[in-house]
Amino acid sequence: PEQLTNSNAHTAVAKGPKAETPSGPSKAQDTISPATTPSEPAPQSLDENARALVELLPAVSRATALVQAFRDHGHRLATIDPLGSEPPGHPQLSPAFFGTSAEELGKLPASLILPDENGGRSVADALNNLGDIYAGSIGYEFEHLDDHVKVDWLWQQVEDGAHLPEPSAEQRKKLLRRICETEGLEQFLHKTYLGQKRFSLEGNDALVPMLDLVIEETARSGGSEVVLGMAHRGRLNVLTHTVGVSYGELLAEFEGPSFKGGQLDVSGTGDVKYHHGARGTRDVDGAGTVQVTLAPNPSHLEFVNPVVIGMTRAKQSSRVASASIVDYDAVVPVLMHGDAAFAAEGVVAETLNMARLKGYGVGGTVHIIVNNQIGFTTDPIEGRSTLYSSDLAKGYGIPIIHVNADDPEACLAAVRLGMAYRREFHEDFVIDLVGYRRHGHNEGDEPAYTQPMKYKSISAHPTVRHIYSERLIADGVITSDDIEAMQKEITQNLRDVQDHVRDYNPVEDDSPDAEREIPVVPETTGVALKVLEEINAATVDLPEGFTPHPKLWRQLGKREETFSIDQSLDWGHAEALAFGSLLREGIPIRLTGQDAERGTFSHRHVVLHDAETGHEFVPLDNVSEARFETHNSPLTETAVIGFEYGYSVAADADVVLWEAQFGDFVNVAQVMIDQFISSGLTKWGQYSRLSLLLPHGHEGQGPEHSSARLERFLQLCAERNMRITYPTTPAQYFHMLRRQALRRPERPMIVMTPKSLLRHPMATSEVSELTKGGFRHVIADPNVEDTAAVTRLVLCTGKVYYDIQGHPLRKKSDHVAVGRIELLYPFPAPAIAALLELYPNVTEVVWAQEEPRNMGALTFIGPRLRTIVPRKVPLSYAARPERASPAEGKTSSHAESQNAVIIEALGGETPTKA
Repeated sequence: PEQLTNSNAHTAVAKGPKAETPSGPSKAQDTISPATTPSEPAPQSLDENARALVELLPAVSRATALVQAFRDHGHRLATIDPLGSEPPGHPQLSPAFFGTSAEELGKLPASLILPDENGGRSVADALNNLGDIYAGSIGYEFEHLDDHVKVDWLWQQVEDGAHLPEPSAEQRKKLLRRICETEGLEQFLHKTYLGQKRFSLEGNDALVPMLDLVIEETARSGGSEVVLGMAHRGRLNVLTHTVGVSYGELLAEFEGPSFKGGQLDVSGTGDVKYHHGARGTRDVDGAGTVQVTLAPNPSHLEFVNPVVIGMTRAKQSSRVASASIVDYDAVVPVLMHGDAAFAAEGVVAETLNMARLKGYGVGGTVHIIVNNQIGFTTDPIEGRSTLYSSDLAKGYGIPIIHVNADDPEACLAAVRLGMAYRREFHEDFVIDLVGYRRHGHNEGDEPAYTQPMKYKSISAHPTVRHIYSERLIADGVITSDDIEAMQKEITQNLRDVQDHVRDYNPVEDDSPDAEREIPVVPETTGVALKVLEEINAATVDLPEGFTPHPKLWRQLGKREETFSIDQSLDWGHAEALAFGSLLREGIPIRLTGQDAERGTFSHRHVVLHDAETGHEFVPLDNVSEARFETHNSPLTETAVIGFEYGYSVAADADVVLWEAQFGDFVNVAQVMIDQFISSGLTKWGQYSRLSLLLPHGHEGQGPEHSSARLERFLQLCAERNMRITYPTTPAQYFHMLRRQALRRPERPMIVMTPKSLLRHPMATSEVSELTKGGFRHVIADPNVEDTAAVTRLVLCTGKVYYDIQGHPLRKKSDHVAVGRIELLYPFPAPAIAALLELYPNVTEVVWAQEEPRNMGALTFIGPRLRTIVPRKVPLSYAARPERASPAEGKTSSHAESQNAVIIEALGGETPTKA
């Protein structure tokens, strides 16, 4: 397109006057419009030229407003729908709206509107050119951006045509071949494996060459990796053509056994082929290689979004002792969305909201909405309340391009502009790739049942390969014979690969499981006293001139004054020492949560704030040999846990922790727990050591602040997929953190963490306990001196232990021992059996919990205990009755229920309610 402006002129138009419209004045009205003074008589001293110019001012103002309208609303005239629906239009795109006409515009020199216009064009000619730019196969939506620097830059790029270079004949033939390969694979699968689900990309075939260009642009900008996230539609095409999974491995998924050792072969239960991820390397001519990672994804649409962003952030981050080193240009994330899901799934908004946050930014994500204008059988009018599926992004100030999927060259132009914007501003960009879905939701579905008219149109509509082929033939770039030969070659290659796959006979792998059994004696994770002393001193070493809050410093300052081998530690102190010890060993730590820096219960304070200036200081930076990163998170569980899971997968040697404000709120992220954390290993081979810290315990705070739903996590436990712990002392918590960091193989860990125990006088540990031993799976009763006198063994986990030990009845129960199970999964059967052997005269075993009988660990642990406890010994339980809600709302009711549980556990008579 002809260049209309330079940057100076651009600014003048962008920030100059806009005519007031029925919907209100323009937001860009920075100066007084010339149109406000046309009726004032010109001074008699003006010469005729000046008087003529003054008389032109109203017309210039009207023309300027119309030019601006094309920039703001031209996308509503763009022909972006391949199926030919009428663009919605906009009243301001008519000259009559501003009181002008084609005749008036034809008389005005364009140089009056566009100061750098050197030719003799009229405004009418210039507007025709703007119409070609803003209302062709691409629609540009930038008017919602508040930052005029970005808007001006985008207008400049668009009107200069920087993203629309004239492709060479070879480039166009290469693009056509890519489209032929994309369509060829889909049609081969459709004909060969009739009715098998594959979620065809047909109708949005241009996605594959668009991803090719993202990879190329990344390489030419010095990047090293592209991380992709997408749903199932088109995934098989992306796996092969973008990531590099071989046709053979893909076809094996249709034919029968997977290729052993291939990227789609997982040693666990696995997943359907259109959920798998993969990793490959792409060579870019003259720019080196780029790693391409496609994250696996469940059918829960859009939930992979924060996972991909977390993976990207981890890959961008340095492992050295500085959280500020994040190389945005090294790794580029690309998220492909469905049109129905982008508009309706809340996790999309949660992920977009993280884009500019210090702890979560990745320097811009390229979003591509693979818009097939339907959601299963739901039309857009039933699925969203907005004109475009992309409208959500407007609220976050993200530029949007709408592009017709039947115009491959325009699709590549959209990618060029998006990548250039990311390089310039390190911010998100949305491309709305408007196409259609040639078949049903899946290939066994008949779409004409519910959308008969649409699918009559689609059936008659030529494919993008046909459309682009005809275009190149008309331009003399290629012949029909060349295209036919190309298609035959592609199809024959697929047939040859299929023949090879059908001859494939995999060799069964009979090797034993490499994962070792959990030993009865835990690993040693103690730290030398001298090292602990150095870490402790560093955590209270403040920079010169730093003024901590006096009340807080009275608490923290004591750490250095009294530190000794027999000093008692609280939970916050033990955690700081655990973190410091790992950082000294070169292990990076990332800790996030809604109040993670301070801690919900004001126990942590890993970030200090100067009481005079507000400046922040992180004491653990004093001991770091690796990166320590901590952030208060946005008020979301789903996206943040997804982000941290993705981070932990990409940085599986790091300690990654997310802390809930209260454990009760973790169920907001149930999809992340069910589909990723608990099953990502067995489905996709993803290793993670993400730890969820979930404050849990019945303390009279009601049903929303009592339970992290321990029972749900235990229900998900199998195949050694997770670790579930409920530590009861600061020393146990210290060793647990170190064990999680050092243990192989990597596993996610769910921790029931304390609330009232954070400052409970009984729930402390001596420094000496940190210098030796490790995390104990089971803890015997330390108050029992004569084990032979014990006839009743109470087993429990967590806070209720202290409630039992502190109850008045406990002093009268010398025949009772109270044992704690600190590791719930993997179930420590050998350690529990060893505990039972300590008490040879036990005649009854009781499982005690404060949760209702249908919650907590009871249903998980009961059957397992029965296999350990001798049959002649009765096994019973003490718990609240089965309840629909986890806890009582009234403090008095809580106290009564808690008391009844403890009395029952100790074998006393439960008082009858009057």
